[in-house]
Amino acid sequence: MDQKQQLDIICAGETLIDFIGNQKERPIAEIKDYHRYLGGSPTNVAMNLARFGLNVGLIAAIGKDGFGTYIKERFEEADINLNGLQEVETHPTTVIFVSRTEGSPEFIPMRAADYQISAERLPLEDLKRTRLFHCSCFGLSRQPARESILQAAQIAHSAGATVSIDINYAPSIWPDRAEALEVVKKYCAYGALIKASLDDVERIFGYVLEPKELFKTLHDWGAKMICLTLGKKGAMLSQPGVEPIELPAMKVEKIMDATGAGDAFWSGFLFAYLKEMSPRDCMSTGLKTAAIKLQNVGRIPDYASMLHTVLNL
Repeated sequence: MDQKQQLDIICAGETLIDFIGNQKERPIAEIKDYHRYLGGSPTNVAMNLARFGLNVGLIAAIGKDGFGTYIKERFEEADINLNGLQEVETHPTTVIFVSRTEGSPEFIPMRAADYQISAERLPLEDLKRTRLFHCSCFGLSRQPARESILQAAQIAHSAGATVSIDINYAPSIWPDRAEALEVVKKYCAYGALIKASLDDVERIFGYVLEPKELFKTLHDWGAKMICLTLGKKGAMLSQPGVEPIELPAMKVEKIMDATGAGDAFWSGFLFAYLKEMSPRDCMSTGLKTAAIKLQNVGRIPDYASMLHTVLNL
């Protein structure tokens, strides 16, 4: 990729190795062996959108080790702009062990390099020429990455970019719920696109919110568009002053792995958004992309013609 070319999106936050269990529907205590995959929510979105042919940049941190080398090579193969990829000598590459399931997976994080994103090494010129900036709660959960990502979002927003966040909150990753809510509130003020699941909402607020209450809260904070995924029931989309849109999930005969399905949904949604499709079409594209992911363990397959056929692109 031309390193000075305008970017469609910059994804910022965790990049890591997912070790996904080979034994399906088993708790980690019973899993005997694992397979290695490139992981991290913003990383998944970046890779998916690169496969869709967009110009993608990444802000993340890896260790100078074998896992870091593997990750960097995967990004280079996908032709992702790596001006914002930081290699650190003081911390190894982050790894997470994940169960393979149709529902929300169990995971054990071993965090290290992923949250060592330095503000001093942000790709400032790239941030000023990207159309969209995306991050997640996972990436914002620790310093110095939190302030670095928030600073990057502010730079991109000030230059005219739309900002997006996946509220993939987990208490085990970010124990201070009140702090997490304050950060999300600050991010919403940029007129953000919000993606959240029912589980995410209950975890970050500490109780079950009805969609109407959630939408009002986040819109009051400044969010422009809120997408709530409902698992097998599909998803809902809210915009200020407009009746929410609700669409059913695509039918999947056999679910192979749910890990990354939410990221696949948001990848499809953001792709359609960047292509200036209607909100309903953004939702539909996201649901179709999630259905593709559910039928594959690990990443979305590199079948560009099949993806274009399924997504009607």
